[in-house]
Order: sequence, then structure tokens, then C-alpha cells
Amino acid sequence: MTTMAQENAVPATASLSAIRRHELAAFLRHRREHIAPEQVGLPRGRRRRTPGLRREEVAQLSAVGVTWYTWLEQARDIQVSVQVLDALARALQLDPSERSHLFQLAGAIDPTPATACPSVTPAIRQVLEQLEPVPACVQNSRYDILAYNRTYGLLLCDLDAVPPEDRNCMILSYTNDDWRSSIIHLPEAQRLMAARFRATMAGHLAEPGWKMLLKRLRTESPEFREVWDRHEVVEHRGRRKEFMNRHVGQVSLDHTDLWLGPEAGPRMVTYAPADEESRRRLEKLHAIALERASRLPA
Repeated sequence: MTTMAQENAVPATASLSAIRRHELAAFLRHRREHIAPEQVGLPRGRRRRTPGLRREEVAQLSAVGVTWYTWLEQARDIQVSVQVLDALARALQLDPSERSHLFQLAGAIDPTPATACPSVTPAIRQVLEQLEPVPACVQNSRYDILAYNRTYGLLLCDLDAVPPEDRNCMILSYTNDDWRSSIIHLPEAQRLMAARFRATMAGHLAEPGWKMLLKRLRTESPEFREVWDRHEVVEHRGRRKEFMNRHVGQVSLDHTDLWLGPEAGPRMVTYAPADEESRRRLEKLHAIALERASRLPA
């Protein structure tokens, strides 16, 4: 026998879904109308009557169909993938708060690395700074680099110049030429990272962020595909690493993971010098990083 509560459950769920769709539609329209064509590299033209972007322009920038995007702004009941939401967020130049709001309205999980993480507190950032000249960063279990000190920012490449969505050690070690050329034993490092990534991913197989990262790596790197298909698995452990830094030369560093919680999630990664020469070179690299920072506008 069906209870009254059971009878009301479906309509209530449907009502909530409709509310989300209308909120999403209104949010997209508002953002579209407040983005000037010049902000996305489009000419304004003389016949433009829309205060911001046209629907077809957003669709073009997001690589989706015009009809499909129109339905989205009309609050129709259609499925929206995380890839499309990511493209819309970029096209509409959403800031982190707006991006989070977009994914919440769509009932989806944002797959990109967070620029703000609960584990990266002001105290953690202070520790990163005080560890200098020892390079250190905070990574999550997916190898996203969530925070780093100045020395780490120049250890393998100019990390400040890398877009936040690309600050992932797996992406960088397989696709970034500067990062790759800094790792002396690159094939071994790539193999171990892929094996650790596979071991950790076992607990995240259904999560969109992990699946999108894996798809990107397989698409962009034949090297990764070859290593991934070996199905090797290893656990995290500290080890000595050697880098050829473009500013100070070769350094030998002892890598250590310091976990920031009871679970194997976010961790602080440190690279202590393995010898006195490496220590001196890290001090020089830190001085270069400080000098660079002093030239930046306040």
C-alpha cells in the first residue's frame, strides 16, 4: 500500500528539480548579459541589441549547440555534463564562487582543482613560507597542486605562469616541456606517479574529476597511455629525487609526504636538500624567487 508520504515524494523531488533548472537558467542569462563581447575577444558590431553576449556566442565559445544552450536558458529538463558546465564556466568567465554556484545548481560535482581547499588554512600557508628555502607544496590525492611556496614555484618550472587548472603534477609531468626537462630520471618518475595514481584512484572510480583527469591524460599523452596500460600499482613513499633546475643547476632532494588528515587525501609535500651543495643551490633559488616577487606590482 502506498503512503501519502510516498505519493508526495516524487512531486516534491520534481518540484525541487524544476526550481534548480529555473535558477540555473536565470543565472546563465544574467551572466551572459553582463559579459561584454570585447571581454571574450568578439567584435561588438553596430547592430548588437543584446546588452552582453548572444546565446549563439556563448554556445560557440562553449562548443555546444545553439538549440541545446537555448533549452538550457529556457529551463528545459535536459542533462548537463560536467564537461559542458566546465566549458560554460570558462566562456562566461565565472569566478570561483560563481563557478561553484553553477555546479550546485546543476547538481554536479566540479571536477577541477579547487583554488581554495579546507586543508589549506592560513596556518598551512604560513608553514609553507617558513619552510623556505626548502621547496614545499600542498597536493590532494589527485596530484592537484593547491598551494606552494616561492621556492617550489621555481623548482621545476615557473608555476605561477601555469593556469590553475593545469597545476597538476600528472598533467605537468606528461605534457609540460619545462617541467619534464627538470626531472632527471623522467621515465621512472612518470611510471611511479602513474602507479600511485592508479592505486589511489581505486577509491574514486565513479568521481567525475578523476575520470576527466584520466581521460585528458590518455588523450594528450601517448607516454601516459603506454605506462597506464601496464596496470602497475605502488603506494606513496618518500624517496630521493634529482632535478635539473634552469636557474641553479642540479639538486638532489629527499621527498617526504606529510598527511594533513587521517585519510590519504591532502598532504604537504616537502623536498629537503640531500647534501650541502643542494642546500646552497636551494638558497640561491629562494633568493631568485624573492627577487622576482619584489618586482611584481603590489
